[in-house]
Amino acid sequence: MKPKVDDLVQTPIPTRHGEFILHYYSNTLDDKEHVALVRGKVDGVEHVPVRIHSECFTGDVLGSRRCDCGEQLDMAMQMIAERGAGILIYLRQEGRGIGLLKKLQAYNLQDAGLDTVDANIHLGHLADEREYDIAALILESLQVKSIELITNNPKKIEGLQKLGVDVAGRIPIVASAHNDNLDYLKTKAKKMAHMLFERKKDND
Repeated sequence: MKPKVDDLVQTPIPTRHGEFILHYYSNTLDDKEHVALVRGKVDGVEHVPVRIHSECFTGDVLGSRRCDCGEQLDMAMQMIAERGAGILIYLRQEGRGIGLLKKLQAYNLQDAGLDTVDANIHLGHLADEREYDIAALILESLQVKSIELITNNPKKIEGLQKLGVDVAGRIPIVASAHNDNLDYLKTKAKKMAHMLFERKKDND
C-alpha cells in the first residue's frame, strides 16, 4: 500500500513574521505529529520557497547555542514571509533521527572529544538517519509544482529528488557561527558536505 498523509486540521497561527496557516498531518508511516506552516498561495505554484526543518527541542525551544537549528528556523520563517508565500515543514525527527535521549547522550560524548558524526556512530547510529518521505507527501498534498529548498544540505536535495519532488533551486540559510557551535558547523561542512563557509564572490 502506498504511504499517505492526511491534512486533518488547518488553523491560522499569527507569528512575529506574520500569519501562517498551520496544517496538522496524520500519516501511515509513523505515529508522530508532523506539521506544515504555509504562507500565501502555494498550490499549483512553481519555485515555492520551502524549508524542511527537523525537530530540535534544544535549539528550537530552549535556544541552545550548540547548534544552528533555532536560528535557522527563525530565519526560514522570515525568508518565507519576505517572499510572501512558502512552506515550512516541521518533521518530528529529533537529533538527525536518533531521538532526544540519544541526542543528549551524544552531547556528552561531544563534550568528551567526539564530533557530532562520531558521537552518533559511537551510539550505534548513522551520522544522519533522517528521511523525507513524509515531507514529499506533504508537498504533494499541498499541490506544489516545484520548490526552491531552503537548505545547505545537498543530501536533503538529493533525497527529495529521489522521492519525485521537483527541486528547482536552493536558497542558502547560513546562521551565525560562534564559539559554542563552531565545531558543530565545521563537522557539518567537512563530514556531511553542508555548503557552509563558502567564499562570496566580489560582486555578491
